Parts: sequence; structure tokens; C-alpha cells
Amino acid sequence: MNERDRKEALSVGEKTMIRDLTVGNPMKQLLTFAFPFMLANLLQQIYNIADMIIVGRFVGSAGLAAASAGGELAALFLFMAYGFCSAGQIIISQHIGAGSRHRIGRTIGTLATFIFILVIVFTAFGLIACDWLLQLIRIPAEAEKFGHDYAFTYFCGNISVFGYNVVAAALRGMGDSKRPFIFIAISATLNILLDLLFVGPLHMECFGAALATVLSQTVSFIVSVIYLYRHREAFGFDFKLRSFAIDRRELGTIVQLGLPLSIQSGAVSVSMLYVARYINSFGLVASAATAVGNKFTLVATIVTVALMNAGNSIIAQNFGAGKLKRVSQTIGCILLVAVAFCGLVSAVVLIFPEQVFALFDENPDVIAMSHSYAPTCAIALMGFATRATAGSFINGIGNSRLSFIAGFIDGIIARIGLSLLFGIQMGMGVYGFWLGSALAGHIIGIVGLFYYLPGRWKHRKLLV
Repeated sequence: MNERDRKEALSVGEKTMIRDLTVGNPMKQLLTFAFPFMLANLLQQIYNIADMIIVGRFVGSAGLAAASAGGELAALFLFMAYGFCSAGQIIISQHIGAGSRHRIGRTIGTLATFIFILVIVFTAFGLIACDWLLQLIRIPAEAEKFGHDYAFTYFCGNISVFGYNVVAAALRGMGDSKRPFIFIAISATLNILLDLLFVGPLHMECFGAALATVLSQTVSFIVSVIYLYRHREAFGFDFKLRSFAIDRRELGTIVQLGLPLSIQSGAVSVSMLYVARYINSFGLVASAATAVGNKFTLVATIVTVALMNAGNSIIAQNFGAGKLKRVSQTIGCILLVAVAFCGLVSAVVLIFPEQVFALFDENPDVIAMSHSYAPTCAIALMGFATRATAGSFINGIGNSRLSFIAGFIDGIIARIGLSLLFGIQMGMGVYGFWLGSALAGHIIGIVGLFYYLPGRWKHRKLLV
């Protein structure tokens, strides 16, 4: 499609709510589009941190380890579905860049129906296998009951979490990052308030923490669906039953990109659970220290995940429009911002390890372990920066095969292999598992660099 046709296709943007991400200053465009993502991620991390602080203070180290383990199990299924939602976002953006707006509604309907089928399967498996999964990761005995309460309750709310991600994918694919932020703001605020009520005065412990999450996410999902329904004409999706029929062409494209993304996310998640299994075997202190340390890497996602999500849409639109120079400029902008932020967080962790650990757990043994964790945390944080840059590039241009290869190497080969090498073969104990996991986080960045430099990606065909 030529530039004139593309502009005509986007000229209805005021009615369709489509945002053109192929014009303007690349850095300004990135930051403007990514900023609501960052605010949304910040609110989510504020909730996550508040959740850990509340559970740690009212329930103790056992509750802290249980909430961390239960959250990791819940995230295992969410990451897999998130891969397909990310694929939907990228496909919608490529439709916009290529000027095929009429296919957006079919993409949304196909994605929503497909994710609904997945959530039924994942929820049933999670509820049935909850205790087995907790035993598999060797959760400390003191935390078993709390872990079951947290994970089982969270699994019951899967449909709201998955459903919200479908709505958010549709909005972000069309260039709207503000509304998802508003929906997240509603969820995060309500979550913290319910956390304080359920875990504090009502003494509902980890069950209360998970229930607060489920209820707040359900409210956010309902509000987002109402918004999408009220603006159904602008989205080209009428919510009639026939609109939820699966379009084979769209499903094929979603699966082509989404399956590798889901396997990539699943591989990373499984490998982290595998590493956690060994870390938990070192006892409650090591498990609690790891749970606290993981919160610092979550802080990095405030910016890095926002940049990757924004980069997915910006790169997809520009690649669809044939603007390859802007693709390269966007990649450079993502790397610059991500490295700067992760470097700052790393400095704080390295300089003030005890102070930041004490915010979550007052156990002296856990605080003492902060000095050992801090260097590996800094390594992991910089991996988030390079992963976000390479991930948005690989995903945005729709290279599903490379995404799968990079994720498999990161999740299965490198993370597990390096962790076992350092932790067991070299006798470094829990520190070795931390180090192996941190180093593995750089794999996707390295793969992305070697793919980008030769320039063969410029000749790829569009997914759509």
C-alpha cells in the first residue's frame, strides 16, 4: 500500500480511535505511547509491593513465601495466554499499518473466543493440580497451606484476568494506551484497599490477599468490557453472537505468532519455577529472600514491559507501512530508555540492599542475605533492558520462529542449565541459582542483536 492509501485508511481515525504511530519524532512517539503503559505497570507494581508488605507484616515469612510461590503458579498460565493476546495486538497494528482496517473486528472476535476456550482449560487444570504444582516447586512446609489458599483462589479468577487482556490487546493494537491504564488504575486501587481489609482486620491471610486480587480484576474486566461495548462502532466489533465466530484466517495468524510467544513465556515461567524448586529446598530464609529480591526485578518491568508493549505496536505499524528506518529508530529509543532506568534501579539495590529488603521482611536472616542477592539482581535488571528491546523488535516484525527459539534457549537451556551449573556443579548453592537465572535473561537480547545487524529482517513478509 502506498502512503496516500495508508493515510486515507487512517483518515477515519477520529471515528475509529485508531492512532497513527508511523509519523512524528520516534522518541516522542515512543514515550507518549509508552507513558500510560508505565503508569499502569507502576500501579500494578505498587499493588504487588503493597501486597507483599501487607502479607509480610500480617502473616510473616511463611505468608511471604507462599504468596510468591502461588503468584508464580498463577502467572504460569497467564503468561501463556498473554502470548496470544500480544499476538492479537501486533496483528491489529500490522492491519492498521497495511491499511486493512476491515479485518480488525474479525481479529478481536477470533481472539476473544480462542482465549475463552483456553481459560476454561487452564482454570480446570489449575484447580485440579494446585497441590501437586506446589509440591513440584518444593514450597517450604511452613508455607504449604498459605500457598494452596493463594493459588487456588487466584485460579478461580482466571477468566477476568484473561478477558481483560483481550480488551487491552485490542485497545493497544489500535494505538490506545490510555484506557488500559484507567482500567488498571481501578483494579490496583481497589486491590490495595481490599488487601488492607481482608489481610488486616479480617485476618484472612493469603486467601484474603488472593481474593482481593480476584475481585479487583473482575471489576476492571467488567468496566473494560462496558467501555468496549459502548464504543463498538469505533472498534468495528458489534458484540453480536456471530462476531465471536472464529475466522480461520485470523486464527491461523494469531496461532502462528501467538503460539511461539506463549511457548516462549511458558518456557521462561516453567524454568523459573524449576529454579525456584531448588531455591526453596535451601529453606524458608532463602525462599523469602528470593521472594523479596524478585520484587526489584518487577520494578524494572514498570518501564521495560511498557516499552516492549509500546514497541510491539509502533514497530508493527511501521513495518506494516514499510517504514524500516523508523523501525530502527524505535529500537534505539527503547534500548536507551530501558538501560537508563534499569541502571538506576540497579544502583539503588547495590548501594542500599538492607534498607530495601527491610521494607518487605524484618527477619534479620533475610536482611543479611540481601548483600549476596544484590549483585545478581543488578545483572538480572540489565537483562530486562536488553530483553525488552529485542523482544519488541522480533515480535513487532512478526518473526514467530525466532521468538520461540530465543525463548526456548532463555527458558529451558540457559536458565536451567546455568543455574544447575553454578548452583550444583560449582557448589555455589542458592547464589549459583540466582546467578544462573540472572545471566539467562540476556539471551534474548543477544539473539536479537545477531538477527538485527545483518539486515535480513527488512525483507520479511507481513503476517497480515
